[in-house]
Amino acid sequence: MNRPMKTVGICLALLIGSACSQDDQITRDTKPYDGIGESETVTLVGTEPFWTFVITGESAVYTSPEDLEGTTITLSRFAGNNGISFSGELNDAPVEIVVTPGECSDGMSDRNFPFTATIKWGERTLYGCGHTDSQPFSDPEVP
Repeated sequence: MNRPMKTVGICLALLIGSACSQDDQITRDTKPYDGIGESETVTLVGTEPFWTFVITGESAVYTSPEDLEGTTITLSRFAGNNGISFSGELNDAPVEIVVTPGECSDGMSDRNFPFTATIKWGERTLYGCGHTDSQPFSDPEVP
């Protein structure tokens, strides 16, 4: 293939590739996630170690076996494309909480939860499940 035809072929391939990626961007859903209302209470639980975050509005109460009375923290909320996140500070360490829809089991209670939770707290990462006022956990059917 001579040089001008090769150049045209390369340019054509780049244009087609660029048009495809633009179409992907146009059809992509960019609406913020609205599956959890701002006024709903979000309860997140985890095991090994046991912990709970109960998020209401712009605050959360964190409890664990070492902190049975709980510690209240202030959070900022962000609705992404497939879930919500909260950020704040707990015991002088940054906390990032991500809640996404998806079946979840805490591995201990046989309950099924409608949300998964990932918490990055300082150097620690905690994994758990969650539910809200309008989307509670469910127990398996009794045999």
